[in-house]
Amino acid sequence: MSLEELEAALRDLGQPSYRARQVLDWLYVKRAKSFAEMTNLPAALRTELDARFAFDILEPVRKLGSDDTTRKFLFELADGSLIESVLIPASPALYGEGSDRRTACISSQVGCAYGCKFCASGLDGFSRNLHAGEIVDQFLRVEELGGERVNNVVFMGMGEPLANYDHFIRAVGILNAPWGVGLGARHMTVSTSGIAPAIRKLAEQPLQIRLAVSLHGATDEVRDRIMPVNRKHPLAQLLDACVYYCERKTQRITFEFILIDGVNDSLDQAAALARIARKLDAKINCIPYNEVAGLDWKRPSLRRQDAFVAILERAGVDATVRREKGHDIAAACGQLRLQASRG
Repeated sequence: MSLEELEAALRDLGQPSYRARQVLDWLYVKRAKSFAEMTNLPAALRTELDARFAFDILEPVRKLGSDDTTRKFLFELADGSLIESVLIPASPALYGEGSDRRTACISSQVGCAYGCKFCASGLDGFSRNLHAGEIVDQFLRVEELGGERVNNVVFMGMGEPLANYDHFIRAVGILNAPWGVGLGARHMTVSTSGIAPAIRKLAEQPLQIRLAVSLHGATDEVRDRIMPVNRKHPLAQLLDACVYYCERKTQRITFEFILIDGVNDSLDQAAALARIARKLDAKINCIPYNEVAGLDWKRPSLRRQDAFVAILERAGVDATVRREKGHDIAAACGQLRLQASRG
């Protein structure tokens, strides 16, 4: 709930509005897990709140730690559904030695309906959207279980955030609010498979959250092969929406580009990608494919990866290669949930 909604609910119970800030302080600062812990509230009010409201406490099912200190968490929701979140440490190559950057990668749906051919999230289909409480609670639980402060959030876990737009935006508001988590909007990134109308809608909201577009193909022919969303929102429509976004935001767009051997790692694709990036002054994040059991895709050789990136760099594009963290713990989207659900 927002501060205003909670104030209204408490007024309906005959309580002063300031009680709402007390409750939210317990929730987001002191990290209480029950109303019984909120000892500066009257006992009768705690009993009343407990009868009317629920805490969205995610139950940890499995926690995996990685040699590179990436940690992955599998959570069970109240209805028995499984979702996953990842805690990612700073990369010295990207942020410098001694960086205290800690990123939570958060899911927005149970499963995914978009069926990207390289991704584990949609292999068991789509179940439902997460509501804002379940999205925010991932942040709280990752901090608790990880034992360290998270100062960066990426909505890049399971699901398509912009297909769950209302709950996603509500969660962003709670994470950003001074009465909530208090995380700056510039420390949040949303990743989308390319829902062009929702990108335009996102451009109209005031918070300066960052946008990452999962491009993965620099032509319709290649993108159609691996991303079904491209048939509904082809590249021209998607890039027009990206231009619209850039005209209204101060943040540069990042194009995510998973490199898949023999699919999208050709030098022609690199050249086409460079042209797109230069038009939008976009950054390119190349990601060698994180192999998934049951899928036939392979990652290109290091030599092939370097040749691809070299073309981007020669074209003057800001490009990096993300040698992904957590490969030893199946940290790619949906892999841990898939392992658990299939036993």
